[in-house]
This record gives sequence, structure tokens and C-alpha cells, in this order.
Amino acid sequence: MKTKTLFATVALLLFAGIAPTQAADAPKSSSTNAPVETKKDTNAPVVTEGSVVIGGKTVHYKATAGMLPILGKDGKPTAQVFYISYTQTNNIDAADRPITYCFNGGPGSSSVWLHLGVFGPKRVEFPGDGTTPPRPPGRLIPNEYSLLDVTDLVFIDPVSTGYSRAEQPDKAADFYGQNNDIATVAEFIRLHTTREKRWRSPKFLAGESYGVFRAAGLANYLQSRFNLYLNGLVLVSGVIDFETIRAEGLTDTPYLCFLSAITASAHYHQKLPADLQADFKKAIAESRAFAEGDYARALRLGAALPPAERTAAVAKLARLTGLPTSYIDDHDLRVSAFEFRKQLLKSEGKIIGRFDARVVSRDGNAASATPEFDPSHVLVSGVFSSAMNSYVREDLKFERDNPYEILTGVQPWPWARNSGYPSTGPDLAAAMKENPHLKIFVQCAWRDLACPPDGIQHSLRQLAIPAEIRGNIRIEEYEAGHMLYLNPPDLKKSAVDMKDFILKTVAN
Repeated sequence: MKTKTLFATVALLLFAGIAPTQAADAPKSSSTNAPVETKKDTNAPVVTEGSVVIGGKTVHYKATAGMLPILGKDGKPTAQVFYISYTQTNNIDAADRPITYCFNGGPGSSSVWLHLGVFGPKRVEFPGDGTTPPRPPGRLIPNEYSLLDVTDLVFIDPVSTGYSRAEQPDKAADFYGQNNDIATVAEFIRLHTTREKRWRSPKFLAGESYGVFRAAGLANYLQSRFNLYLNGLVLVSGVIDFETIRAEGLTDTPYLCFLSAITASAHYHQKLPADLQADFKKAIAESRAFAEGDYARALRLGAALPPAERTAAVAKLARLTGLPTSYIDDHDLRVSAFEFRKQLLKSEGKIIGRFDARVVSRDGNAASATPEFDPSHVLVSGVFSSAMNSYVREDLKFERDNPYEILTGVQPWPWARNSGYPSTGPDLAAAMKENPHLKIFVQCAWRDLACPPDGIQHSLRQLAIPAEIRGNIRIEEYEAGHMLYLNPPDLKKSAVDMKDFILKTVAN
């Protein structure tokens, strides 16, 4: 009997407990002889200065931490969005300098991961290759790979994440959902661009995970709503079409899109046959060829698949996944990435990570068919939280007593389902057709079992765009997982690739 397991989608392990805050009161009026009592404006931006050495050169910058209002139809604030921006001050005309608006995903995630993982002037220090848990509380170090030498940076926390809150706590859900989220972040970008006099600047968006889905939608929304045209999108470990990562109904697309990442993960853990283990490129090529050919046919035919072909498909999947043929046969040729995390090292009593399949942990429930937790998530959550909470108050001098929500619950989250699955592929295609100068840079990592490389690459191949602008899309692949920048070689390559993309986009 055919079984299907829902693939984990875009949620980053959401946590409950939103603690909204009210906007600051206006200063109180005073009588003729009474002393004036002034209430501190807690939403006012705080500016500090710093420097970081990048590529052997010292980059001086101004850091701004503050709140920006989201204005309603009546012109009054409906929410306050927290942001941190970095502007280089090395005698550069800021108006002509590139600016990149950055955010993460979830939905329900703050921008801490891109900020303190790869883009900002400081980053969380990780030991080794990024698979070993740092000792709490962790620490920040200067980021020699920061993008600040080629672009100014603005990190945005969507409503209910970070310190961002709705003005009326019971109205927070008004900012949730695919369309509301895109409209809110777009309004932030419009107002920040206006206030900071950056309309003349080349503009980029950088999103990770669900942030890729958001960025694709934003590109079209910013053009159509505000006539704000972008120069480029940096899409890190993300998804554009949910059909590529979620198996529901009759769709088998996720099984095809996940297979090469599953092969790559099995290769990392030395579970492939000797010939594939000796040649990673051969393993990936064989996995992709099977997914695009005989595997797709086998899943499509179902019960009509001839017995000999089914036997061959089972053997091939065992070869490419490291799993027993009995498991594959019992699961009707459908290898779920979720169950794969439990099954690959089951004989050793271990599970592997969802965000990074290189990360391994003991599993407390041997009888369960699925892993109890994601060891690659818990690897990062504590040290990034400690780093952000201390950095904002101690270095950036921005004070808030309510929690900084690294990850939080933002439910319900209404989706715009035009074809059964949430997608911003049509938005991205429209943006590229109307703005043929828009360049797309995609980063994807082989051991990412949340948003596999072949998922977004499948989406990009299906974009309804003219052949002449397909050359605007650049794709780079990396060795680690979802947060590829935790692996030092990938961090270095990622920085080089992104800077090359930005500089060439601006030059052309």
C-alpha cells in the first residue's frame, strides 16, 4: 500500500510565547510651574560605530539599531519593525552604494542567522566544520567574510520576531500569512529606502529558507506597488514552490527533488557502495539521472510498474540511499527525507540532522519510525540566541526588556494557493520579465534535508521566462547543510561568490 509522509516544510521549529509591547507614550504636558517630565522614545534608533578587517582592509561602518513603523491606510503606525543596519563610512557616497535588505524564514524567524552567521561584521564562532556543538554561551568574533566591503546591509525582523511587534497585540495576526507578510516587509523596505535616501542605490534582497519564498514574492510586489526595481536577489537554502518539498495527494515531486540530497548525505556518512563512495560527483550524477528518468517513471506507474522494473528500482534506490531494500520495498519506493534521518544510522542508534545531515546525535526512542528532534537545530539555537541578546544591548546599545524572539509562533499563516501549493514562482517570473536587469544568485547545499538543492533548481527550470533572461540566474552548490556558512570552506566560498555576484551585477 502506498504510504506518504509529509515532508517538513518551511517552519524552523516554531516556539510559542509572543510578548508584544505597546508604542511609547507621547511626552506629558506640563503646567506653568511644574517640571517637565519627558518619556524616553524607546523606538528611536541608536547609532554606534565600528570597524572590521575584510580581505586585509579595514572597513569602518555606522551601525543603526531601531524601530521603523509600518503605516496603515490612515498614516498611523500599525506595527513597529526592528532592524539593524550597517553603512560603510570609508568616504563613500552612500546614495550610490549597493544596499542589501536581509531576512530569514520560518515563517516566524528573526534575521539572526544571516546576520550573525555570514553577512554582518561579527559572526558566531563555531568549532571545526560546524558539526560540533559550541560550548555555551558561545562568543562573537570579527567576521572577515562580511559583505560590508561591497554592500551596506539592513537586517529585518518581521512582525512578532526579534523585537518587532504589532501596535495592538490582538492584531498581530493581521501581519501573518503569505500576502500580508510580503506587503509588510515591502512597506518596511520602501520607507527605509525613502528615509535613508537610498532610492539611487543599487538594491538587493537576501533571504534564507522561507526568506527565499518571501524574496521571490517581494521582487514582484516592490515593482508593481512602489515601482521599486531591484538589481538582484541572493537566495540561500530556500524554497519557491512547496510542491518540491511537501508530498501530499498524488504528487511525487518531493521524492524526486530530495533524492540527490539523500544520496549526498549517505555519501557523507560512508553508506554508499565503494564506487560511489570514491567519487561524489559520480554519485550525484547517477542519483539525478535516476530521479529524472527511471525513478520518475516508477512512481508515476505505481501498481502498473512491471515486477522486473520494480525490483531494479528497489535495488537502485538502495544503492543511492544506503537503506535496506526491505525498507524501500515496504515504503513503495518512496524514501521520505524525514524517515531517512532516522533510518540511515539506525543500526548505530543515531539520527542525523534535518537542516544539516552531517550532524549526528543519539536518539532516545529506538522504536519510533522518525527522529525525536533535529540535532542540527539544537546545535545552533542556544549560541545564536546568547550572541544576539548580548550583542544588541552591549555593543549596539539598543535596550529592550521584552524577549528578543529568535524563533516564534506566527499562526495561523494563510497561504495564497493558486495551484494547490503555495508558490511565489509566478511572482519571480513576472519580476524578471518586467525587469530584465534583475539577476538571481542561488546558494544551495548538499546536506540540506529541509530545502534540497534540486527543489529550488526544479522551480527555476519551470519559471515561465524568455530564454534570453535565463542567463540572469546563477546557481552555486556547497558541501554542508541549510546553514552552509557554519562550515568554514563553504563560508569562504559563499562570501567570495556573493561578492562576485553583487559586484558584477552592479557593474553590468
